[in-house]
Amino acid sequence: MRASSGSKGRAVRPVERQVLESPLSATWRPAVREKAVLVGVGPGIVEDDLDELEALADSAGADTVARLVQSRSEPDPTTYIGRGKLEELHAHVHGSGADSVILDQELTPGQLRSLEERLGVKVIDRTALILDIFALHARSREGKAQVELAQLNYLLPRLRGWGEAMSRAGGGVGTRFGGGETKMEVDRQHIGRRISKLRRELKTLARTRETKRSRRQGSGIPQAAIAGYTNSGKSTLMNRLTGADVIVADQLFATLDPTVRRLKLPGGRRCTISDTVGFVSKLPHDLVEAFRSTLEEVTLAELVVHVADAASHDLTDQVLAVRRVLDEIGAGSIPEVLVLNKVDRLSGSERVRIARRYPGSVPVSALSGEGVQGLLETLEETLPHPPVEVHLLVPWGREDAIALLYREGEVLSTDHDESGTAVHARVGFRELAAVREFVTQERRTT
Repeated sequence: MRASSGSKGRAVRPVERQVLESPLSATWRPAVREKAVLVGVGPGIVEDDLDELEALADSAGADTVARLVQSRSEPDPTTYIGRGKLEELHAHVHGSGADSVILDQELTPGQLRSLEERLGVKVIDRTALILDIFALHARSREGKAQVELAQLNYLLPRLRGWGEAMSRAGGGVGTRFGGGETKMEVDRQHIGRRISKLRRELKTLARTRETKRSRRQGSGIPQAAIAGYTNSGKSTLMNRLTGADVIVADQLFATLDPTVRRLKLPGGRRCTISDTVGFVSKLPHDLVEAFRSTLEEVTLAELVVHVADAASHDLTDQVLAVRRVLDEIGAGSIPEVLVLNKVDRLSGSERVRIARRYPGSVPVSALSGEGVQGLLETLEETLPHPPVEVHLLVPWGREDAIALLYREGEVLSTDHDESGTAVHARVGFRELAAVREFVTQERRTT
């Protein structure tokens, strides 16, 4: 059943999905799924604008039974939607047996309470829905703490509305907490103490992360970070590039905890590459704040590998949404390689059209491996080179120095004679100190 503003229900094409044929695929599905009615309000809004909200609801464990949209410049300050639409929504909710109503914006506490009183079912806004999905997928201690902190900051001004909804619903979509609770004491002092404890815990975990990050930075190996819209194929690409065992799932926000791996580039040089949490339009600010230490993997990288779903009909909006979040976390000025993933789902003419729209982008299929070699070559060209260019004469018997140059530097050429191996390479200052005795000529390149 679909409902649209001013018209009878009409069929809406299903949200596009890519089947990830991987032995690592792991898709969470609840034993009992809720029924939800989706609601959107905005100028010129149409049903298709709720496609992403339906995908989010699906990831949280809810099946969409109806959609309702209302075109208006500003939401109603009391009930979000107008009086006439509220009556129509009430009919859809109780006619379909829906368990919940999910709205595509963040609502005020008053709007949440008013809607729940009038509809008699659980009401969830977009922010609560995204927080709920994060709670489902958090696995590490840090990830769970980050999600719970964001949830509590969201919950604090909404205690009355959420307390009533959770008491009535007994859990389910929109009521899961990162700490593993399905109900919680809605007491401001309790929540305040819990927030303080989580912040202390995250500071401790952030110091551990910083120590590991400092070691990587001290190694002189360039660092790249994979970023992109949720479900764009970042984890599949990470696995394809590095052989990592990152969980792949055809769900939004399947990856929350960053994974860092070393990657060997075609010329023999190495870099580190990290896979980070996916972005989404209207990403809750509390989540950005809670995950700031995790997102620093992106802010401290020397190159952002921006993965986009080339087959998505929202490609342009998704690319812009990711770049907005990168700006928000302070990574907007970092060099970017735009990777257009899932090109195996495009026709020849579609590939040409998208390539023209995004000149300099790299088309790949992380699933099949198409274009991955070209991506590796692009990364090698784009990542910063070691700052010192040197000529060395390494005597026979010191193959360990040659191995160091290949492993940590960038070897440009070699030549062998009776004295040893003449090497032309680019190295970092740490590597230069290790091979200083063999240097015959050096030049700073930066």
